[in-house]
This record gives sequence, structure tokens and C-alpha cells, in this order.
Amino acid sequence: MLTRRHLLVTVAAATASLAGAGQAAQAAPAALPEVNMEALIKAAQIDPRRADTAITAGSKDSVLAVERALQARGLLAATYVDGHFGTSTVAAYAAYQRSLGYSGLDATGLPGLTSLRLLGEQRYTVTLPLSPGSTVAFRGVTVNTRTRAMLLEAERLLGGQVTLTQGSYSSGNSSSAGTHDGGGALDISVSGMSTTYRTTVVRQLRRVGFAAWLRTPSQGDWPYHIHAIALADTDQSAAAQHQAGDYYLGLNGLANRGADDGPVVTPKLTWEEYQRTT
Repeated sequence: MLTRRHLLVTVAAATASLAGAGQAAQAAPAALPEVNMEALIKAAQIDPRRADTAITAGSKDSVLAVERALQARGLLAATYVDGHFGTSTVAAYAAYQRSLGYSGLDATGLPGLTSLRLLGEQRYTVTLPLSPGSTVAFRGVTVNTRTRAMLLEAERLLGGQVTLTQGSYSSGNSSSAGTHDGGGALDISVSGMSTTYRTTVVRQLRRVGFAAWLRTPSQGDWPYHIHAIALADTDQSAAAQHQAGDYYLGLNGLANRGADDGPVVTPKLTWEEYQRTT
């Protein structure tokens, strides 16, 4: 039989249990916001090339978290904490990279995974991390393992192999305007290719995540060739970052910033996005 005394004891025990649970919940730390690295890098490539301060779709919260962390370090003014990864945010992130002792390709203002995680300590966690992989010799040129994997997949789609004339991490070619100084860059010979097949090669490169174009002698001091830049490669040179951003914006990746003259491939996917669709 449940007496009044027993009822009071039961209620008291339940109340204590609930109070303990509430205290535990209060003691639990709040979950940190997430920075989607794929979205962040896309914004870091596109936003500096925009004519306005529009925000790249899907990137706002991630960019804001990074900008707030840069502001907290005194590297970015509050007026630029707006979700737009523009030139001021690029300069602030480059300053942060230099403060870590980085230089050259490691301090262009394009976030790398290590610096991004360090900046976010106690502030945010990084999801969908990106890495260019290690550098390797491949068919007479240097590339990183991410770029190699992308090219091999494009060749699988083509059903044939292409010839590389220039790779990545190679400086000294003035006609390249610095696009090959970092990762993700390739030049491909079109010798023996028909006009139709050239277009097919560019299309398949674009499908797997390259910004790719057929370059002609009328455009610069170079022979006919295919030029490709791997989107979202965090080892890109500043010049390659600009080409990636221009590709997203429907431009040709040249200094004249003309309309894209390559085959239309939609949607424009990175290598990681492409892999999730296959």
C-alpha cells in the first residue's frame, strides 16, 4: 500500500534526480559551431573575384565563424565580419598564416586544414576537411595526389590517356602568370586531337572538378593546349585561385576576364562533390 510517507519519499527522490540531471545538462559545454571547409574554400576562391559583396551559397555560417576568429586576434575589422570571404578576409587570413611562421604558398590567404583547425581551437570544429595530398612525380611532371586522382578519373571517362606538358609546383614560366607555382595545375598537349575531341577532354576534366579551358595562340604567348586548375586545391597559387573563382563565375580565367569559352558542365563540382555523386 502506498502511504503518504512513501509518496513524499518517492516524489523527493524524483525531484532530486531531475535536479541532478539539470545540473549535469548545465555543466555540459555547448557544442561548437561547425566550419564546412569545402564551402569555406569555395567562398575563398569565388568571393574575391566578385564585383560585389554577395555571399557564396552555403558558405555564410562557415565564413562568419572564421572571420570572427580572425577579428578576435585583431586581424580583421568588425565591418568585414559579414560572411563574404573578400579581399580583406583573404588579407587577414594571410596575416594569420604568417603569424604561424608560414610563407609562400602556405600564406596566400587560402585556408589550409592545419591553420584552419588551429584558428578554430575552442571556437569551431572543421567538417568536410580538404587536403591536396602529397606531391608525387607523375608522367614527367610534379603534381599532388589529389590532382593525380582527378586526372585518372577524367581519363577513365575519356577512355584514353592524355599527355602532360606542365604540372604543378613549377615556377619560371612567364606565360603561365604564376598559375603553375602551386598545386592543382596541369597543361595538356592537344597534338593529334581533333577539334571535337579537344572539347571532349575539357568537358571530362570539368566533370571531375577542374576549371579547364582550351587555350589558343590568339589568347597569349603559347601554343594550343588545355589548361586545367583543380577546384578547391588548398595548395593553389594566388593566380590559380583567381582562375578557379573566375570559372565559377562563368569567366575564361584569362586576364581579360572574358566570358567562359568552354563546354557547359552543370553543376560545377569539386572533386569531392563529384565523388559523392558516383
